[in-house]
Amino acid sequence: MSGNDTASSHVLIDDVTLHLGRPVTSDHRWVGQSESLRSLLACWLVVCDEDLPLAPRLIGPPGIGKTTLASAAARSRGQELYIFQCTSDTRPEDLLVTPVLAESGRISYHASALVTAMIRGGVCVLDEGNRMSEKSWASLAPLLDYRRYAESIIAGVTIHAHADFRCVVTMNDDESTYEVPEYILSRLQPTIELGFPDRADEMEILRYHVPFARAELLQLTVDFLQKAHTLDLEHSPRDGIHIIRYALKRLAQAEGDAPGTGHPLSTDAAWLEAVQGVLGEDATDLDRVAAERERALQSSAAGAGLSLDDLFFGDHQPPGGFGPTAPDDES
Repeated sequence: MSGNDTASSHVLIDDVTLHLGRPVTSDHRWVGQSESLRSLLACWLVVCDEDLPLAPRLIGPPGIGKTTLASAAARSRGQELYIFQCTSDTRPEDLLVTPVLAESGRISYHASALVTAMIRGGVCVLDEGNRMSEKSWASLAPLLDYRRYAESIIAGVTIHAHADFRCVVTMNDDESTYEVPEYILSRLQPTIELGFPDRADEMEILRYHVPFARAELLQLTVDFLQKAHTLDLEHSPRDGIHIIRYALKRLAQAEGDAPGTGHPLSTDAAWLEAVQGVLGEDATDLDRVAAERERALQSSAAGAGLSLDDLFFGDHQPPGGFGPTAPDDES
């Protein structure tokens, strides 16, 4: 066997056998923000023989559904889906080919999810890519431009991507991440930003993921999340799903207790307990949490000699046109 044989669990490249991974099975559909799905699918189109697909980045807060969006896009194209979870410990060989000592004492080479997608012509999601170090990103530079190949130093092979191979990188916009080098960011284009859903979409998302939820729990959770969004708190639909599921389990547990052995539990009480269990003891007081967050930001900005406008906008004017404007060019 040679070349990019997509029908087998292994492939021979330059006399080196690579054992391939398995695709991820995902049947989740994308709910709301349909333009984001269309934008991602547009990136993967090839408009002529000389054209190449783009490798965009999906950016948004944790729990917003970036991986779900990428999975839905792969499914709509009818392609196999592979997901590689990036971490701060990811090494170049983890991204590409890993040597494994077999029972026979010989070394076998196992392709990562990314390389398997390259060979099979599937879709690879590099999940939380900005948790990965520059050294690991450097190994992907030729794959992400017109060359579309990757070199495994460990296996001593060059792997060329199948024409149908597509890639997308998800990135959280929190602080627990690395700075992605500019020469990589210039290859990960365009940027597709995901924001929090509106009320109708958020309700549909929760109903889709927890179809057996009580209407009262759904309404309480959507009201809570929508207020959190207006206060710029990063409570996500994923948090809402966990809240509802835990509340339902506590209610079922209370209803299943033998008479006289348990305590009656109302829907409101179960929901409040679930919020505190998922998000913390103080989470139910959103106004207080938002005020504490703002004080912390002000303290951080003051310590660095910055105003809040400096912290968020730098030299750029804040949204809405507030703040000083540059003088008109009189020349």
